[in-house]
Amino acid sequence: MRHFDFTPLHRSTIGFDRLFSMLDSANSETPSYPPYNIERTDENNYRITMAVAGFGEADLSLEAKEHVLTIKGEKKDEDENRDILYRGIASRAFERRFQLAEHVRVEGAHLENGLLHIDLVREIPEAMKPRKIEIGSGAPKQIETKAH
Repeated sequence: MRHFDFTPLHRSTIGFDRLFSMLDSANSETPSYPPYNIERTDENNYRITMAVAGFGEADLSLEAKEHVLTIKGEKKDEDENRDILYRGIASRAFERRFQLAEHVRVEGAHLENGLLHIDLVREIPEAMKPRKIEIGSGAPKQIETKAH
């Protein structure tokens, strides 16, 4: 994969440090285990679905902190008396991180049929939502000010 150098853009932009660090991290090699999907279920709701076959609820942990969702999976020690001839089901430990946008929070998670479903919701504060501004007709109104 190609590597892009964003250094020249750092000199001419202000406030985009987080964006550039996200782009730099996207260029780096990321692990492909376990596989996952990210879907948009409606305008403000999202779902991450991760294939975690062989992991139980006790083997998984989720943590949301400072716009980062961290999912860890660690299998407890298996019975060493078992004589496994072929291991095709991966049960290695993993850690997967997702950058969450502002105003996105984790609403819940559940494990079903070897798939971990994590529901996310975007809650935009009322002050940041677009609002309609009425256009008046006629002469402009003067704002009255009172002296204190």
